[in-house]
Amino acid sequence: MKRILCFLLLFSTYFSNTCLPNFENQKLIDELTQTGIYYYWNGGNLKKVEQEFFKGITLKGKYDVVEESFKKASSLDPNRLDLRFSVASTQIIQKKIPEALKTYEEIMVLDPNNFDAGILYAGYSKANNDISSYNKKITELKKAYPEKTGNYIKKFENIEKVSKMKLNTKAVNQNIDFIVTLGYALNDDGSMNEVLIKRLEQTYAAAKANSNAKIIVTGGVQKTGITESYLMKNWLVDRGISKDRIIIEDKARDTVENALNSAQILKENNAKNILLITSASHIRRGMVLLQEAVKNNGLNAKFDNLVYLDYKTIDEAMAVSENELLVIYRDLFRVSGIWAYPGIQR
Repeated sequence: MKRILCFLLLFSTYFSNTCLPNFENQKLIDELTQTGIYYYWNGGNLKKVEQEFFKGITLKGKYDVVEESFKKASSLDPNRLDLRFSVASTQIIQKKIPEALKTYEEIMVLDPNNFDAGILYAGYSKANNDISSYNKKITELKKAYPEKTGNYIKKFENIEKVSKMKLNTKAVNQNIDFIVTLGYALNDDGSMNEVLIKRLEQTYAAAKANSNAKIIVTGGVQKTGITESYLMKNWLVDRGISKDRIIIEDKARDTVENALNSAQILKENNAKNILLITSASHIRRGMVLLQEAVKNNGLNAKFDNLVYLDYKTIDEAMAVSENELLVIYRDLFRVSGIWAYPGIQR
């Protein structure tokens, strides 16, 4: 019995010192993660958070706070992979691709069979035009996870396909049964931004050309207590579009949630032919995400696009920048089910 008690004492001492954070550390980890995700959505007082958590570090923006919050939390419990994933996600948001890839490598050292870290590493390597690293990692993943890896290869191929799609600027009768129009942040006074009005003008034209089509207006970020989707519906109704044709989706806070929430509505209505409307600078990301969300809902549908041309020429609009491609990959992962901030934010 004495030997057993000694062993248990040594065992508990070892784990308390090496593996498990103490109560105070856990409390600080919770505070840091809450601070990180709050700044992700809202921003805040940089000087205040410097004094409270990050003395000696100069913070230049809200994502500095997010990254440093999760870095410090991870240092307090190095074995928690969710915290490391959150660090990498914030590095991707800031376009720190080499740093993010290094963070994914650290995760794979701790957990060599972690599929999410591997496919994120592969995808961002591809987005960064590092085809050698992409091919090497994909080859490794195909051996361990052939089906899952094959599915992601198809998703990456769809990004390439959508990146080359023709952009339509004029509404025509296309036998569309559903129009999905993506919202845009309202002005601080609660009025609609010109970008949103331009998207609605295209929506109106498409609705007139396809008189049987239902219309989803999506966007749930409030200003002065009003969401953009509410104003979008009113704008269309004021111009003669029947309110019975319009479905408000007023919960989405970003393009990922636009896609996820709209896809659920499309499934409930068994949509077959879908027209996505947004700005030309936004259409490729919106299309990739909506197609992925619709597919994940088990709906087999056809897609087309109609854009507000926010470039000088269509040729300029067709060019895909490195930054745009990175954001498409980032949000595709989120829609596919890999959370940006595990357990906290999709």
